[in-house]
Amino acid sequence: MKLISVSPQSKSVNSLLKKARRKPLILESKNGERFVLASVTGWEAFEIGEDDDITTNKKLMKHLRDRRSGGERISLAEVKRELGLP
Repeated sequence: MKLISVSPQSKSVNSLLKKARRKPLILESKNGERFVLASVTGWEAFEIGEDDDITTNKKLMKHLRDRRSGGERISLAEVKRELGLP
């Protein structure tokens, strides 16, 4: 992934960023391509490496266990509805 700094003079982009702080957005181009704009504050990355077996990554597996064990769950139907998918 590449980090791009947004200039304060980019009014339209900064307006979209302000909206994305409240709720993730799906941006659709003229030709129908879709892109997600969402805050990654508090996002945690994991180095997977070249091994196909991610279950050997103890830090990632602990993170997934912790996430699964608590917090609010969202149904697939709810996700599809929010994304405007059939």
